Amino acid sequence: MIKSKTLKKGDCIGIVAPASPTPEEDVIRSKEALEKLGFEVKVGQSCYGRYGYLSGNDDLRAGDINRMFGDKNIDGIMCIRGGYGTPRILEKIDYSCIRKNPKVFIGYSDITAIHIALNQICRLITFHGPMASTDMIKDFDDFTRESLMDSIMYEDIVEEVKNPCGHEIQTLVKGCAEGLLVGGNLSLIAATIGTPYEIDTRGKILFIEDIDEEPYSIDRMLTQLSLSSKLDEASGFILGDWNNCIAKSYNPSLTLTEVLDDLIVPLNKPTICNIRAGHCKPMVTLQLGRKISIDGNRGKIMLK
Repeated sequence: MIKSKTLKKGDCIGIVAPASPTPEEDVIRSKEALEKLGFEVKVGQSCYGRYGYLSGNDDLRAGDINRMFGDKNIDGIMCIRGGYGTPRILEKIDYSCIRKNPKVFIGYSDITAIHIALNQICRLITFHGPMASTDMIKDFDDFTRESLMDSIMYEDIVEEVKNPCGHEIQTLVKGCAEGLLVGGNLSLIAATIGTPYEIDTRGKILFIEDIDEEPYSIDRMLTQLSLSSKLDEASGFILGDWNNCIAKSYNPSLTLTEVLDDLIVPLNKPTICNIRAGHCKPMVTLQLGRKISIDGNRGKIMLK
């Protein structure tokens, strides 16, 4: 895997909008938030784009990513928000350019589709972490900021991925495993199945999280991953945050815990949970594509 150079104060971060649109006032505030951290900032054209529920048409959104990776003056790239739209641009991304110009790339949620593509096609380590508008323009807590900065600026001195104080990493299935960390938002992972961008979990640690999905929906997506052998092929699992993933349509319903007990526990693979990564605050930044180990006996994630 390719590790991009770490960032330093004064480097330039490009902001892109590969998914849904952002109000113009929040674009301005996003730029200011990154400048406050000590970075120069270049705002991509897509951040001002509007095309229904998308931040501009597909060519604009993909072109922004390609330009940012190709621009020698840009040191890192952060997505402004998620929403929907990244699967539509996967075929328009210039992976050859990205392989030649590896850079820090940050985002989560709908950005998962791009993470998977960059990890697998470009062999680039990417960062599942906060986004400029969604997380940084208000309530940008100290832990989330420090976890991000440690990952993109001081990754070589960080050996263990830790939860914020008061949030204990828990064990669902005991045991130890290691492998490249892959995954992200469960809905987007499931959407890759059967496409050229299908997630490869063979011998890897699969991280999953989601928001606003009911237990039956999570059941359906995990079953899809199971039937496509993605769960069997993984060496272990990290379960992140499940924001508002409660039953609304069915009464009675299985709980999320019962779904995981049915579909994850019987695989008997090391599984840790309650990782504060996903649609939550505070938020851990994870390095996707990085080799890690998980210890389900002690509730630890170590970088390799």
